[in-house]
Amino acid sequence: MMTYSVIIVSHLFSHQPWFVSSRHNAVMSLINSANIAQSVQAYRLTHVRNHHRYNNDRKGEDGTTRDVTSTFRYSRDDGHAPLWRYLFFSLAESAREFLGTFAALRRGCRVGADETLLQELATRNPERRRAELRQIQADRLAHLALLGLLAVLSWQWLLICYLPAIAVAFTLVNVQNYYRHYGAHPESRYANSVSHYGRLYNWLTFNDGYHQEHHLRPTTHWSQLPRVAEQYGASFREDGHVVSPVPAVAGFLDIRREGLPSAAKRTPGDPEAC
Repeated sequence: MMTYSVIIVSHLFSHQPWFVSSRHNAVMSLINSANIAQSVQAYRLTHVRNHHRYNNDRKGEDGTTRDVTSTFRYSRDDGHAPLWRYLFFSLAESAREFLGTFAALRRGCRVGADETLLQELATRNPERRRAELRQIQADRLAHLALLGLLAVLSWQWLLICYLPAIAVAFTLVNVQNYYRHYGAHPESRYANSVSHYGRLYNWLTFNDGYHQEHHLRPTTHWSQLPRVAEQYGASFREDGHVVSPVPAVAGFLDIRREGLPSAAKRTPGDPEAC
């Protein structure tokens, strides 16, 4: 349920807040931050303003990626990092952020000056910036309040069940992200993500499988993503869009998918790239 709350509930909410009222959206952010053991507002900033800006990019001249969740980030060459390596370093980063929430207690869970990524991603508009950073602070406090409640009810259950469940959930989320982009072509806006068109999965997940379509039109309502697939079908085929027979969370079962298909090394639009 925590995994679903991240990849479906929080993901949709981050792109299209559900209420007209900013206060109602703030309450929703608090509730789901407790559900997913991290700030939904912080997730929104890193996902919408970082991941969707750089689209799982390759390493640059500085030896790293601009997308902090890129599948190329922890590789030792120009290819995708091996799954185990990506999961290890991604989980370590999630653990660092989780522990950082406790460290931030001394400043009331406010976003610190040393949290450079969040400081950079927050809007420059002074009023909106204060609101975004305050929401992260409130989200963190809501999560810590839940942890405190769980500790009072049963600290044994908190340590033995809840914390391991968080680690498993974060790992599954990273598996999902890995296979949403593994084998895709970061140089092409029509083929930088992987889609899955299974009817049952998309019915259960509000068309989450239409990931290439989502990257192309991130603000499009989930119900309209199949239309985006139809609209850009020719461009997808021309650029070698990868379609998986299984959902991303089970992407390891797609044994025929290549990590760096030959199409990725050709100019998008090359007929041979198909």
